[in-house]
Amino acid sequence: MRPARGVGRPGASAIGTVTAVSVILGLNAYHADSAAAIVRDGELLAAAEEERFRRVKHWAGFPSMAIQYCLEEAGITISEVDHIAVNQKNSANLGRRLAYIAAHPPRPSVLAGRIRNRRARGNVDEALSQAFPGSDVRAEIHHIEHHLAHIASAFLASGFEESAVASVDGFGDFASGAWGSAIGSSISIDKRVHYPHSLGVFYQAMTQWLGFPHYGDEYKVMGLAPYGEPKYADKIHRLIRLHDDGTYELDQQYFTLKDGIEYTWNGGQPEFGALYSAAVEDLLGPARKKDDSLDQFHKDVARSVQEVFEDAYFNVLNALYKAKPSPNLCLAGGCAMNSVANGKVYDRTPFTAMYLPAAAGDAGGAVGTALLVSETIGETVDRPIMGAYLGPGFSRNQLMETIDESRTELDAAEAHIAEYSDQSELVDVVARALANGAVVGWFQGRMEWGPRALGARSILADPRRIEMKDVLNLKVKRRESFRPFAPSIIREAVPNWFETDDDVPFMMQVFKIQEPKRAELEATTHVDGSGRLHTVSKDVNAIYWDLISRFGEITGVPVVLNTSFNENEPVVCKPQEAMNTFLRTNIDMLVLGPFVITRSTDPS
Repeated sequence: MRPARGVGRPGASAIGTVTAVSVILGLNAYHADSAAAIVRDGELLAAAEEERFRRVKHWAGFPSMAIQYCLEEAGITISEVDHIAVNQKNSANLGRRLAYIAAHPPRPSVLAGRIRNRRARGNVDEALSQAFPGSDVRAEIHHIEHHLAHIASAFLASGFEESAVASVDGFGDFASGAWGSAIGSSISIDKRVHYPHSLGVFYQAMTQWLGFPHYGDEYKVMGLAPYGEPKYADKIHRLIRLHDDGTYELDQQYFTLKDGIEYTWNGGQPEFGALYSAAVEDLLGPARKKDDSLDQFHKDVARSVQEVFEDAYFNVLNALYKAKPSPNLCLAGGCAMNSVANGKVYDRTPFTAMYLPAAAGDAGGAVGTALLVSETIGETVDRPIMGAYLGPGFSRNQLMETIDESRTELDAAEAHIAEYSDQSELVDVVARALANGAVVGWFQGRMEWGPRALGARSILADPRRIEMKDVLNLKVKRRESFRPFAPSIIREAVPNWFETDDDVPFMMQVFKIQEPKRAELEATTHVDGSGRLHTVSKDVNAIYWDLISRFGEITGVPVVLNTSFNENEPVVCKPQEAMNTFLRTNIDMLVLGPFVITRSTDPS
C-alpha cells in the first residue's frame, strides 16, 4: 500500500446533488458482515461490524448494535443523523436482472428467499423504527450501488488524487465486478461483470468442494495452497473463461447458479447452498467432507485454485491498466481480501502504488457509502485513512471493573495482577515476557475495524520459536495446523526483513520474507517463505510500535507474531470477552490497558 498524500477538491457527484449537512451514517445491512460507520464533517469517527456485538461470525441482518455504538461514539442520537447511506440499490442493473429472471426462472425456494431478503433490505425505515423506538428519524436515506460503495471505501480513503479503481467479489446488485477510474471525488465505472459470472463465486465454490463449507472459509484455501503444486490448474481453468477486456465467464455446467443461489442468514449466520455442481466432481473426483483428512491431492487442488484465481485477477487488473493507465490502484470487494494475490500486484501488473481498505469485504460498504455522501455534499474526507482503530475503547475504570468482576476466577487461577502507570515499564514487562516464550493477550485502545487484528485486540507471541504455532493452537486457537500466523513489524525495519518496502497497515498483502531472515521468523514464515505483512507505524499505534521496538531491542528481531484475540468466535470487543478468553484458555498473560495479569505458570 503506497498511498499518495495530496488530495484535490471534490469533482462531479457520483450520486447527485444533496443539501450540505454534517452527519452521515453508512450501513452494510441484510448481508454478511453487517456493519455501520459514521462520518461527521468529513471525518470518519467510528466503524464496527455487528458480529463483534452479537458474537456470531459474519453476522447478517440489520446492524442495530453497531449503529448504536457509532451514535454513542459521535455523541448524538439517531434523530441527529442527516443522511443514512446503504450499500445496496435495487434499481441497479435492473434491466439485466429482469431479463435474466425471465430467461431463467428461479426455483420456488430460491424465489421465496429472494422475496424475503428483498423485503428486508427495502425496509430500512422500519428497521430503524424498531431499533430506536420513539425516535424521530429524519435522515434522508440513500441507496448506493454495491460496487460503487466498495470502490468509494478504497479510493475516498486512499489519499490518491487519481487512480484506477476496481471492486471484485461474489455478487452485489446483480454484478460481481466493476472497474474504472477516479479523480478528486468523482468515480467512473466503465466495466461490469454481471450475474451469473463471478470470480468470488468461483473461489467460494471450490472452497466448498475442498471441504470448507462456512461463509468466509476462503482464507483456509489460501493458507493451504502453498503446500501443494498447481497440478490441476489446466482442469480448473475449464471452470472460468478469461477475456482480453478483463471480464470473465463461468462455465455454468460446473456451478448451480442457473436457478439462483440458496442464501439465508438464519440466526444472523450467513449460509450458502452448494455452489458447485456434480460436473466438478466428475472433473476432480468426490468433494471432500468437512472432517475428512487433507491429503496431498487436496493441497494440489488448493494451489491450482489459487493459481487460476490469480490468472483471472491479474487479467482484470492488467486490462484495467491498459484502459485507464495510472500508477495508482485502489482495490476492494471480497476478492481483494486475497492477500496472497495482493502481494503480487507490483510484480504482475504495471501499478506501482496501491491502497486496500481495512475492510475490503462487504462490511466496508458502510464506510464507502458514508464517505461518498460526505464528498458529494462538499465535505472533503480526511485522507489518507491509515488507521483502523475505529471500534469501541474502554477507560481504566471499566477495565478495573472487569478485573473486579472476575476476582473469583482469577484467584482460582492463582493469577497475579499488576498495574503500570508508566507505559515504557508496561511495554518492557510485556516484551520480556514475549521473549521468554509467553503467549500474551493484548487488549489496548479502540478495537480494529475490519477482519484483521492489528495490535488492539491481538494475541502475541515470539516469532523466532518454530514451536509457537503448535503452542498457540494447543493453548488458544484450536485451528488447522496449515494456517499461518502473521508478523507485525515496525515500519522502519520492513526493507531489512521483507522483499518489499511497502506500507501494509491493514495486513492485506503477503510478501516474501528475505531468505536469510526466515530462520529468525520461523513461527511466522509460511511454507513458501512468505508472511502476511503488517507494518506498524508509531504515529498510528504508538504503544504497539513501542512494544515491538522494545522486543527488537531485547531479541534483535523487531517483529512479533500477531493473531486475532479470539477462540473460534468473532474477535473480542469488550474487556470481559478478553477476560473470558484468557480464563478458558491457556494464554499466559493478559494485558488490559495498564493492567498485566499473569498466571502462576507464566514463562516470563
